[in-house]
Amino acid sequence: MHPSAILVLCLAAIVSIQFMALPALMGLSVGLAWLARSAWSRWWRMLKRMRWLLLCVAVIVAYGVPGDALLDIAWLPTYQGGREALLHVFRLCLMLGCLAALFNVLGEKGMLVALLGIVSPLSSRREGAERFVVRLTLVMENLQGELPAGGWRTILAGVARDTAPEGKLEVVVPSWTARDFLWCAGAIVLLATAALLG
Repeated sequence: MHPSAILVLCLAAIVSIQFMALPALMGLSVGLAWLARSAWSRWWRMLKRMRWLLLCVAVIVAYGVPGDALLDIAWLPTYQGGREALLHVFRLCLMLGCLAALFNVLGEKGMLVALLGIVSPLSSRREGAERFVVRLTLVMENLQGELPAGGWRTILAGVARDTAPEGKLEVVVPSWTARDFLWCAGAIVLLATAALLG
């Protein structure tokens, strides 16, 4: 399958997750856990990095939704807020799982090819599209690398990190096939169905 088609499928799944109810999310989580079984370690690293964001989202949503207070204690979040918070965090975890599976399937070069296949037809200048894709890929690659303790302070301070030597990167972009278009059409149908049923 064309890497761009895989990327479109992943993006469609990520958008569809936002409209799915809990039973559909449970089914999707089982399927994703099976499909992404070789990416579990990457998925766990992503969850570990996002733990504070997930906690903040849970607290904000839990306290932001009106309803009946838990255990009839005024300062606790509501039952409805707790349910919505769990749903939002579950959705975010599944989105991270989709990204982990995507990075695991495509790899660095596959991701470059996928982004080029999507961005190139939208850009009138091929060189601009290629520069954008390479920069975006470098950013994603750096985000996946392990930062040392306190590394975020170095980034905020603007201290330059060692840069890789200049060189050429050759990427072969395969042509689209009818099967790739069918997969993308299926992804759009999945998105539309999830939006209508949600």
